[in-house]
Amino acid sequence: MNAILLEKVAKLYYEDGMTQEKIAQKMRISRPKVSRLLTEARAEGVVQIIVSSLPNGFEDLERELEMKAGLLDSVVVRVSRPDDSMMVSQELGAAAAQYFERIVQDGDIVGFTWGNTLSVMADQISPIKLRQMLIVQMVGGMGDPFSDAHAGDIARRVAQTLNAKLAVMPAPGIVDTVEMCEAMRKNKHVSSALSLGAEVKVAFVGIGSFRKDALLMRNEDIISWQEVDPLIKRGAVGDIGLRFFDIQGRRLLSEIDQRIIGVELDVIRKLERVVGVAGGTQKYDAILGAVRGKYINSLVTDEETARRLVLDLA
Repeated sequence: MNAILLEKVAKLYYEDGMTQEKIAQKMRISRPKVSRLLTEARAEGVVQIIVSSLPNGFEDLERELEMKAGLLDSVVVRVSRPDDSMMVSQELGAAAAQYFERIVQDGDIVGFTWGNTLSVMADQISPIKLRQMLIVQMVGGMGDPFSDAHAGDIARRVAQTLNAKLAVMPAPGIVDTVEMCEAMRKNKHVSSALSLGAEVKVAFVGIGSFRKDALLMRNEDIISWQEVDPLIKRGAVGDIGLRFFDIQGRRLLSEIDQRIIGVELDVIRKLERVVGVAGGTQKYDAILGAVRGKYINSLVTDEETARRLVLDLA
């Protein structure tokens, strides 16, 4: 592979923060080729990801967070600008990929929802050798099916990297009517993915918020402000797979729930390990609600968020 092309693509992704989709457009190559180039760049040493052991690491903070939040595990990352959502996604995604490589085992069923940070994570996972692994898409596709953050694309990239089996959910994450939702749930592939969702050993979930530049709210073809506004007035602060909750972790049911195609939040909460991958100033209330609601039992987040959680959960 052309070394100059490898370096160019790597710099656009890691230094300039461009998405794979934007790089593909700029370089006039396919998005899968961009993904392959990034994988090769890491394999050839063009890109080296180094996790520094800081003199004042976060082991004590992680233990305190786990105790206060009732978590099985946590990973705290130093993010220089927690108010910069792109930087947060890049750094937490890389940390989540390393966490993935540490905890997954042969034969695991691993599930993914959607989001920018999980997309970065999918790109950072190394091609480690694991046998009989199954990757499950836990929520229907949302937004542009060619987007890096699309649930199906995230699951596919992880499965491709690990040479694992893949269970896709070939349906939208939300549809227009209850009748349409019921019909799609009867599709054998959708039904299979939903059933496998309850058997997931490790789930990696994004935690959404309601800021106007959030991924969910930028895509009016997924859900409109008119639909979300009544939920916000009832106190909604975030969602996991389009299942909404307030800052105390209480589920906020609405007509929207009857049109969602994805694993139920109550099912996700009962899984052995549910890893929330989220951080940053703008997502704090959503993360706090997810922790209080016990929807996650492990968390990859930034230092500022971790310290605020410790104080608020005291």
